[in-house]
Amino acid sequence: MAQGEGLRERKKRETRQRIADVAMGLFAVRGFDNVTVAEIARAADVSVNTVFNYFRTKEDLFADREPVVVDHLASVVRSRLPGESALAALRRDLLDSLERRDWRHGFAEGAETFARLVEESPALTNRIRDVERRREDALAEALAEETDAGPDDPVPALAAAQISAALRVVNSYFLRRRRAGETLDEIHPGAREAAEKAFAMLESGFGDYCTRPE
Repeated sequence: MAQGEGLRERKKRETRQRIADVAMGLFAVRGFDNVTVAEIARAADVSVNTVFNYFRTKEDLFADREPVVVDHLASVVRSRLPGESALAALRRDLLDSLERRDWRHGFAEGAETFARLVEESPALTNRIRDVERRREDALAEALAEETDAGPDDPVPALAAAQISAALRVVNSYFLRRRRAGETLDEIHPGAREAAEKAFAMLESGFGDYCTRPE
């Protein structure tokens, strides 16, 4: 139970999570576009109205962790250590995610299924593109705030775009090998090397940018 969470809030959170989990199970088997909200409601043993009380659209059911994903990179920058640059904090977070097989960077079991569902559905493709855009915008905003950049300063947006591109390349490397049937343990050394190379290239461009004072 989350700190300070009452029984009512806990039950609502658990219901929401159960509906999302049931929906993802159906999507994985039949495809996103082939599953209706009514079918999800029946499988989760709730009413259709209950589903819509928690999720505005069917896409919201698929992207139930979207707020965490959108805010993650910005949060890493804002919580970086004294003397640590934004790039160093993001590198540390990415490598830690690889070690822990964390879903926030797409390194968990089932990532290839998630990617397949997105590719098969135009609606999900557009949704995930929007999520990635908003994640990059949130990162740029955090960089601008942390460096007191003016509204006409292009550097935060440039840095955010390059970091986002590097993360996409590393994630694509991971997915390509997962689709080839390799295990997470087999992929890990190569994915770590790809991540290190990507951040080494970024380091040569703006390694000291947005360093938190000691």
